Amino acid sequence: MLTVPIETMLIFAGLLFLIGLVGLLTRRNLIFMLMSIEIMFNSAGLVFIIAGRHWKQADGQVMFIFILAVAAVEVAIGLALLLQVYHHYKTLDADSVGKLKDNNQ
Repeated sequence: MLTVPIETMLIFAGLLFLIGLVGLLTRRNLIFMLMSIEIMFNSAGLVFIIAGRHWKQADGQVMFIFILAVAAVEVAIGLALLLQVYHHYKTLDADSVGKLKDNNQ
């Protein structure tokens, strides 16, 4: 059976997190920013799976299921907010939406 060293798996999870972080910091479209956060969540879940495998415990899988539940809630709320932002501003550009000043005063 082929086994992958834990260091290699952690480096892969770190690179996945870094890809998500770079996507979050460089993209201006709110949908891509939401997808980058999802990549970061999956990377954190992967680390829990790796640790659970290393210590031969099921806690890693339990935490990953919890992370999946949190990510599902985050996507549902995030997409609802994105729909409202698009309805109000007619764009999903973060720089345009960043001007959330009330003009009624």
